[in-house]
Amino acid sequence: MFQLNIFENIKRFFMQKTAFTRLMLINIVVWFFCLFVSVFTWLFNAGEEASFMVRWFAVPSDLSVLVTKPWTVFTYMFLQEGFGHLFFNMLVLYFGGIIFLQTMSQKQLLSTYIVGGLVGALFFIASYNIFPVFETVNQTAVALGASASVLSILVAAATYQPNYQVNLLFLGFIRMKYIAIILVVIDFLSINKGNPGGHIAHLGGALWGFLYAYLLTHGSDIYRIFKIQKRTGGPKLKNRKNTNVNYGRPKTDEQYNRERADDQAKIDEILEKIAKKGYSSLSSQEKEFLFKQSKK
Repeated sequence: MFQLNIFENIKRFFMQKTAFTRLMLINIVVWFFCLFVSVFTWLFNAGEEASFMVRWFAVPSDLSVLVTKPWTVFTYMFLQEGFGHLFFNMLVLYFGGIIFLQTMSQKQLLSTYIVGGLVGALFFIASYNIFPVFETVNQTAVALGASASVLSILVAAATYQPNYQVNLLFLGFIRMKYIAIILVVIDFLSINKGNPGGHIAHLGGALWGFLYAYLLTHGSDIYRIFKIQKRTGGPKLKNRKNTNVNYGRPKTDEQYNRERADDQAKIDEILEKIAKKGYSSLSSQEKEFLFKQSKK
């Protein structure tokens, strides 16, 4: 019965048509696809098992190679090194994403994932072309993985809600800001211990997550640039005479803030219940409410 509940919860989670679930699903599907490719490359003796996917979809540090494969700055963030790499990244994305979506939207989460990954790629490429220590490996180095993207989401959530407490196994309740700081410090101190490109990319993603959430707390959502361009750039501005129709009495600031505070209090109560008893302990009404809030 317990196993059935787990599989049912997993199925219900991935059936949600949200950016959050789609990001996780894409990463998992791409990983499985890489497994199939590795089998065929082995059968046909086509070189190293992972060489084909890495060659075409991991981001290279060599600028002369990068200009011939510009799409890799995007595709690398969905390509995982192995099951352990996938599992850890999806675990961070899941918990970071849940906290992120308490105060921000699905579109903001998707944008943070993509832009955080792009900034991570920029940090990786720039570092390998600037620092002398990478001179001998610059022509062959590549980066892959969702770590920069998921760390960007987690750091953004921690920056926006620094005092939010997470109940960690064996450690108890720890504030989000400390979790983010510990992960960033570990990445920084690990640069000269192995996989320097990966750790540098992680720091780039973390920096973007911090900057975005910091600006957001000061009333500036940088992603609105894309919305403005979309509204002002096409022929859809015709028939503007109908855009000012008022269908009801607008809410006052006091009403809006009260409703938002009530919703946040209910979300906190539900998340505390999940932390103590698990997702399966929620009623259908609580699950529906949490789902609706995550789509805002």
